[in-house]
Amino acid sequence: MSPGPAGFPGPAGSPGPAGSPGPAGSPGYSGRPQAAKLGLRPGQRVHLHHPPAGWDLADPPDGLIEAGPDGPADLIIAFFGSRAEIAGELDGLARRIYPAGALWVAWPRRAGGHRSDITDTVIRSQALPMGLVDVKVAAIDDDWSGLRLVWRVENRR
Repeated sequence: MSPGPAGFPGPAGSPGPAGSPGPAGSPGYSGRPQAAKLGLRPGQRVHLHHPPAGWDLADPPDGLIEAGPDGPADLIIAFFGSRAEIAGELDGLARRIYPAGALWVAWPRRAGGHRSDITDTVIRSQALPMGLVDVKVAAIDDDWSGLRLVWRVENRR
């Protein structure tokens, strides 16, 4: 992937400082490549929503397409520091992945030494009533946890 906007990396395989995968055996780390964990595939329209300064995808496949801040997306990774931020943005982000995309809601990892009032339970409490369902929780990197949300099958019509 060539150099791109807001959080998209330079040449394939060049990890960003905070987006680098932790070593195998790190607490909470499966050792699985970040792209595989996140479900990234060539040709997907991807958007990084409010990534922290310097954060890049660690091992993106070639051929990802930047979806931009408003267009439809196959996969969005949205970064939040507090639960108050989620309520105002979740609905708009969910609409962008309709009907068959995925939304990763990322929050600072406690296991990485960070503090936040966000947990997977907080995210579910806002996402489930909207018609989304969580299908995976993972350590995105050493600093960020993520919950993968998709539209329930019956809501994809």
